[in-house]
Amino acid sequence: MKKKVLLAFSGGLDTTYCAIWLAKEKGLEVHTAIVNTGGFSADELKKIERHAYSLGAKKHYALDETDNYYNECIRFLIYGNVLRGGVYPLSVSAERVFQSKAIALQAKKIKADFIAHGSTGAGNDQVRFDVIFNILIPEIKVLTPIREMKLSREDEIIFLKENGVKMDFEKALYSINKGLWGTSVGGRETLTSDKALPEEAYPTQLTKKNEEELELGFEKGELAYVNGKKFANPIQAIQKVQEIAAPFAIGRDIHIGDTIIGIKGRVGFEASAPLIILKAHAMLEKHVLTKWQSHWKEQMGNWYGMMLHEGQFLDPVMRNVETFMESTQKNVTGTVKVQLAPYRFSMIGVISKHDLMSSEFGKYGEINNAWSGEDVKGFSKIISNQTMIYHRVNEE
Repeated sequence: MKKKVLLAFSGGLDTTYCAIWLAKEKGLEVHTAIVNTGGFSADELKKIERHAYSLGAKKHYALDETDNYYNECIRFLIYGNVLRGGVYPLSVSAERVFQSKAIALQAKKIKADFIAHGSTGAGNDQVRFDVIFNILIPEIKVLTPIREMKLSREDEIIFLKENGVKMDFEKALYSINKGLWGTSVGGRETLTSDKALPEEAYPTQLTKKNEEELELGFEKGELAYVNGKKFANPIQAIQKVQEIAAPFAIGRDIHIGDTIIGIKGRVGFEASAPLIILKAHAMLEKHVLTKWQSHWKEQMGNWYGMMLHEGQFLDPVMRNVETFMESTQKNVTGTVKVQLAPYRFSMIGVISKHDLMSSEFGKYGEINNAWSGEDVKGFSKIISNQTMIYHRVNEE
């Protein structure tokens, strides 16, 4: 009997190549699995299934991790206002962990002899997949044809054409990964330091041109309302924000950062809902958290994002950080108003019963109600005391 390999399959260029190569060159019985993290419709999943079987897959699996992805990860990215480099909402970094976990468990379930993925040898995904596999299924060997043979996308296209595979190869020149928390776009332009992605490379085109106001309602840090409508769960609320905002072509950018493997890398992305939600959540927190809550949340959120980016989600310290971040969300409840326009958005303001900017205590720059001028004079003298002594003792 042929040995069995489970291939993490998206239906794109790399995994299409792997499906053919693993069967033809390795003589393996190929099983494919796609993990939906909120980026695929039912029709898209069916199309990918048909593609897998057209390539000769023995069995194809569609694994849905959307709920787990939100509950175990995305909500903590929101709590932590996590934007890598102040720009990127970890669209791919986060979902790869949950794709890897689901693939590992499925490989165990079907008793696969091998597991395979289509990552290159020059990116972050190879590490993210391998780290999770090494932790959860160290007994199963990992095969990575693209990485092992150092193939370019042009090499893959030539091989697939020679093997009679019909695809939109022009579109396949761009690597697109779509999930609940944004879509990444990679192509020849992102391999350079100075070129922008063309308009057509982004999955959503500009169709809305008239500005509109959006209201987001948060309950203990989680998105619950959109324009006054209560949603059954935050996932549906996120999808609604994406539906409203994406036609404005909001949330496009290119992130340049440090990869896990020590080189610089660029990735394009489109993340309308994630960027709007993160910025709105951060604004609400500015009104309801204390100075030191905000300070330590920023440190912990950045660190959490770095660990997740580098594939270390399963380290138990991540659960400790999540406990801290969740504890800060007790009073993060209120409504945030956002202005949407073509290619941009801006925060208008917030309404919250927990707003610490209460006029009962004073109006910044105008009226002080909870202290006197003498209170401030004494406070200023004491808080400057040690620095005054330092300068007096050490004056030249």
